[in-house]
Formats: sequence, C-alpha cells, structure tokens
Amino acid sequence: MPEKVVVVGAGPVGSLAAVYAAVRGHEVEIYELRPDLRDPSTTPLNFTKSINLALSERGINSLRQTRISEIADAVLSKTFPMHGRMIHMRKQGQYTREPQLYDARGKSLLATDRTALNKTLLDHLEALPNVKIFFSHKLVGVDFRKRLAWFERHLSTDNDARGTEFEVPFDFMIGADGAHSAVRYHIMKFVPMAYQQEYIDKLWCQFHIPPSSSGGFRLPPNYLHIWPQDESMFIALPNLDKTFTATLFLTRSGFEELDRSGKVVEYFNAKFPGVVPDLVTEDGLKKQYSTNAHLPLITIKCSPYHFGSSGVIVGDAAHAMVPFYGQGMNAGLEDVRVLFEFLDKYPSNRAAALEGYTKERTPDAQTINDLALRNYREMATDVKRPLYRVRKWIEETLDLYLPAVGWATQYSRVTFSNMRYSEVQQRSQRQARILNGLVGMIFGGVIFSGFIFVRLGGLQRVKIGVLRGMCWVARGLHGVMYG
Repeated sequence: MPEKVVVVGAGPVGSLAAVYAAVRGHEVEIYELRPDLRDPSTTPLNFTKSINLALSERGINSLRQTRISEIADAVLSKTFPMHGRMIHMRKQGQYTREPQLYDARGKSLLATDRTALNKTLLDHLEALPNVKIFFSHKLVGVDFRKRLAWFERHLSTDNDARGTEFEVPFDFMIGADGAHSAVRYHIMKFVPMAYQQEYIDKLWCQFHIPPSSSGGFRLPPNYLHIWPQDESMFIALPNLDKTFTATLFLTRSGFEELDRSGKVVEYFNAKFPGVVPDLVTEDGLKKQYSTNAHLPLITIKCSPYHFGSSGVIVGDAAHAMVPFYGQGMNAGLEDVRVLFEFLDKYPSNRAAALEGYTKERTPDAQTINDLALRNYREMATDVKRPLYRVRKWIEETLDLYLPAVGWATQYSRVTFSNMRYSEVQQRSQRQARILNGLVGMIFGGVIFSGFIFVRLGGLQRVKIGVLRGMCWVARGLHGVMYG
C-alpha cells in the first residue's frame, strides 16, 4: 500500500524531493507558503529574493537520478556555461579584465535562473498522477508522533483573513521550507536539536544588466564576473536572454553609509570599474539600488535532521549557507539524492534510514557551510594576489601531469565531483601540508643539485638527479595522499 508523503516547501529542493517520492509510488502532497511562482504576478517578488544560481555536478547528478531523464535535460537546456571567473580590477590605474578558469580540464559551471529551474520541476510534478500541489498554505502545527499536520489556507477566495485551518494526516514529512523552516521548528519540539544561527556582516542587493543596444551581451558571456574589493564585491552571472543578474555584497555599515550619502554612482566608479555607464546607466543604478531590497545573509547549522521515522529536513532548512561557494542549492539537491539512497537501502526501516542520513549528511553539510564562509575571502581578495594564482597553477599542473597522485584543487572537488564535502576538506588539508613541505623540498633540491654538480661534474648528471628527485616527490605525494 503506498504511503502518504507530505513535502513542505515547493522550491527546487522540495520539488525534487517530491519527484523522488512520487517515482517510488508514494502518494505525494506538496504544501507551499507562497502563491504559485508560475503565475506572472508572483514572479517579480521572486526576482528580489534569490541570488542567481550556479548549477554544478552535485546538483546535475541529483537531477539525473530522479528516474525521469527528461527533467535533467529540460533543466540543462535552460542553463549557460561559465568556464571560469573574469576578474575586473585596476592595475597601475588601468581597468583590466583577467580570466581565471575554474578547472584545468575545462569543466564549467552552469548559470541558471532559480525560477526557471523551479518551474521546470513543478511542471513535471503536475504531470504525475500521484502528486497534488497546494500553494498559499502555511504549516501551523505538526505532531510527529501522531503523524498529523495542520495547515492554514490563504487563498483570495477565503473570507476569513486568518485563513482556513485544516488537518492533514501523513506517513512521512519532508521539510524543504527554507532557512526559517516551520518543519524544523516543530521537529525541535520532539527531539533535542543542536542549533546554531548567524547573520554575517554582509548584505546583498540584486541588479539587472540589460542586453547591449545591438541585442548582445555587454560582457563576455561564459564567465562569472567578479569585481573584488575586500570588504565589498560585485558579481554578474549570464542569462540566456543576453542579460546578466548582478549582486552587490557589502557590509551593513557600508550600505548604511551609501543610504545616508546617496553617492551610489560615485562608490561604483571608485570600486567597480566598467560598471557605470557601460553595464548600467547612472539613473538605472540609483533606481535599482533604492528599489531592490538590501537583504541579510544567514548561516544555519543543526543536528539531527530527523525525528524517528516520521519527519526529516533537507536543504536550507537543515543547513542554510552563504552563497560564496555556489553550493547552497547544489547541496540541497544532493541532500535529496542521499536521503532517498538511504530510504532505498532500508525499505522496511525508515527510522534506520533517517538515522543513517543524519549521521552521514551532518558533517558534510557543516563542512560546506564553513567552506562557503571562507570562500568570500577567495572571491573578494585572494583572486587579486599573485600567490593565489601561483598556488592554483601548481595544483592544476600536478592534477594534469601527475594524475596518478590523485591531486586536485579543493574548488574542483567541491564543484565538479560528488565526493563527500567532509572528504574534500580532509584531502585539501593533506594537500596544503604537502604544498607547504614542497617549498622546503624545492629549496633543498636546488642546494642538492648544486652539490651534485660540484662533486660529480656535468650538467647531464644534474638532470638525472633532478629527475630522480621528481620521481621520489611523486611517490611521496601518492603515499601521503593514499597511504
């Protein structure tokens, strides 16, 4: 007999969870607080509430594992490849652009619009006979022992301003209702949950960059564009319609100062060369700055993610993170894949499945949460520094020319693999220790080569010694990585 699965939240993560549940034969009901985002009247609201997304391997893999191949194909058809970062800055007083590829092997991120991705998933859900979607429904209570939930319906046809409350029985509830999750709040009443929340000292404001007068892109399209300024940063991601979605990140005090002074154009001219008037007019910049909300960035960690066999949280409800690694949505989509892998592994013992999911996913989610916080420094500061570029070149060279060593950059493993986040961090820490040691080894190698030259004579013998040394280094790297 099919079970009744209630999914709270119809964003990308909740919609994907509903697909996974539906293809396994469950009766699925989705309850979403907001109106249907496919209604044109609600789309402008969503525009100001979500930073443009970068879809990477983890998200793509989770879409491909739905058992409905058309879903991944439909989503990927509405994406735009970004081969790397384009760094915009001034060098010796001159405005320059400097490309930095994401991956030595040419892998790319895919820029995607959150609303377009969400619409694709919702359209496929509506075509499934065992799925019902309820918009404008607010979760107001859950008893996870009795498996009962209470919702308030807020439709334009309802006479009661408070909404019409009704009861919904369920076998299993999945909470995908965002950082301020009602499902998480109610799970806390049934299980002692460790919970940590922090608003970082950065706000964000979104901007729209239109196509050029000729109808093309105003910037090279296959890049994530970054204007790094340490305490502030401006980024722009391409869209299929030749526009860019751009975001200003700035400290709270920085926004307050701009609000008081009104010198938004002057600030952009000083910090972000080439934006005004090449990308946005002065009037357009001032209007968007004053009209679009200046929103906070929250980071949340909690554990456990479940109660018994009746409820679980995924995505931002479990681990909201800042957007600087581009992994928030990808991690949420991966949550769904991992969750259902455990449910498939324990088909007759959902409590064991949820216990396994929490045990595996918590360290991974907390790791990427921390990495996302740290990655602001890389995007806003490190990308400008020669030492960062040298380190990146060394790591990518080792990846390309000594593949047996199993070397890769942390960014590449996070973005272009499905390796657990916690394992990525462990390998990156090992590599950092090795790289620090290599500096000493290289210095020692120079002295040793000079010694060989003097004692044994001949350049040929020096070359042989250096080659042997490189072999010893490679073997040593392999031993440290895998020994």
